[in-house]
Amino acid sequence: MPSGPIIVWFRNDLRISDNAALLKAAQQEQETICLYVFDEDADETTEYGGAQKWWLHHSLTALAKSLETIGAKLILRRGSPEQIIKELIDETGAKSVLWNRRYATSHIKRDTKLKSDLTDSDIEVISFDGALLHEPTKLRTGSGSPYKVYTPFWRAFSGMDEPRDPAPKPDKIVSYSKSLKSDSLDDWSLLPTKPDWAGGIADEWTPGEEGAWERLGDFLNGPINDYKEGRDFPAQNDTSKLSPHLTFGEISPYQIWAEVNAKQATHTPNKEVFRKEVVWREFSYHLLVNFEDLKNKNYNDDFDAFPWNDGKKHLEAWQQGQTGYPIVDAGMRQLWQTGWMHNRVRMIVASFLIKHLLIDWREGEKWFWDTLVDADPASNTASWQWVAGSGADASPYFRIFNPILQGEKFDKSGEYVKLYCPELRDIPEKYIHKPWEAPEKILEKAGVTLGETYPEPVVDHKTARERALAAYQKMKENTG
Repeated sequence: MPSGPIIVWFRNDLRISDNAALLKAAQQEQETICLYVFDEDADETTEYGGAQKWWLHHSLTALAKSLETIGAKLILRRGSPEQIIKELIDETGAKSVLWNRRYATSHIKRDTKLKSDLTDSDIEVISFDGALLHEPTKLRTGSGSPYKVYTPFWRAFSGMDEPRDPAPKPDKIVSYSKSLKSDSLDDWSLLPTKPDWAGGIADEWTPGEEGAWERLGDFLNGPINDYKEGRDFPAQNDTSKLSPHLTFGEISPYQIWAEVNAKQATHTPNKEVFRKEVVWREFSYHLLVNFEDLKNKNYNDDFDAFPWNDGKKHLEAWQQGQTGYPIVDAGMRQLWQTGWMHNRVRMIVASFLIKHLLIDWREGEKWFWDTLVDADPASNTASWQWVAGSGADASPYFRIFNPILQGEKFDKSGEYVKLYCPELRDIPEKYIHKPWEAPEKILEKAGVTLGETYPEPVVDHKTARERALAAYQKMKENTG
């Protein structure tokens, strides 16, 4: 590499182990500037929502401490990344810029242009893998086209060489010797203050690389052994909860893959199902990269003719966990309180918004983007379109989750519902997922007054289902 300082630009790779860009800089034994830019030019598809800003604050705090242990300092600046990097090059005489690749559509375009501009100015730019186990532009069908269906994608992925081993963390970084201006993280005002709504999120999560490894260790020491069956039951702690750590790159998919493979005690079917979930994330990025504007447009453009409802009051009831359907309300309240929602319940609440309330999936995706700590431009969009029936390899639109039966099947005793809807804690199991059917005496004994202490259902399930199927039929007629 050219002599002179090296800039390592951190983005969604907030870790020091298995960080190829950081390791490459360390191996050069040249002065290195570790930079994070709070991107003021981010578009609506990549700008952080409120919950993720909270996470980012704590993740950057953790990263700065980790870098200090190997002799490096994290420089924080806010503004246009392109402008800040060029200014930093002028300021320091840096000759090289290293980064790990990212895959949102707008990120790819901006990184490509910046790399071209810097190369034209005789600055060496090298990008590395780290966020995905495959390059989305390279895995192709026999005809040379991108995959549109998950199962053949999984088969093709499984036929590739095993993912590489994770790279070690650097022993030492030669830090830039002169003083550099760095913003104060507190000045970025990423944390909520008036009011501070993040108390439940803080109780649930430990952002940062160390927190990611603790979460992975906890998962591999127990829950993975029941993952195949247990992951569907929201009251059980049988999911990995690694998604926000992956989103911020506090742990890499290579590290997760290697640790799962090394866990000899784990039953193979559970490993396989978990690996398929990791690869579903890969498939989502495959779709995002190869089918532009997936976040804003229906993959299946027949759904452009779907007769959505405006439904502002219904949307607000859904957002606030006040629909009158306990499993839906519990999920939406878990999201608000903890910044996360169990995956089975995500499907239930998404189906309810789209099919019971006939509200455009993009409204739900927008709410998730602002409230999820693991909001991801690929997984978030692909999953919402999957439920809506408008996506690649989507669940058919006419598959309408019955929130009563889903609750009875996956939260039979109502343990999950009662955790997040405590006003229903004394409702008997028989009625916990349909309190409107409970006799008045039982409601009175439980201290529940429908319409006051807990809402009446905003729609009738049977009526809403028939309306959704009629709307789908109308769309099909309009699209021929």
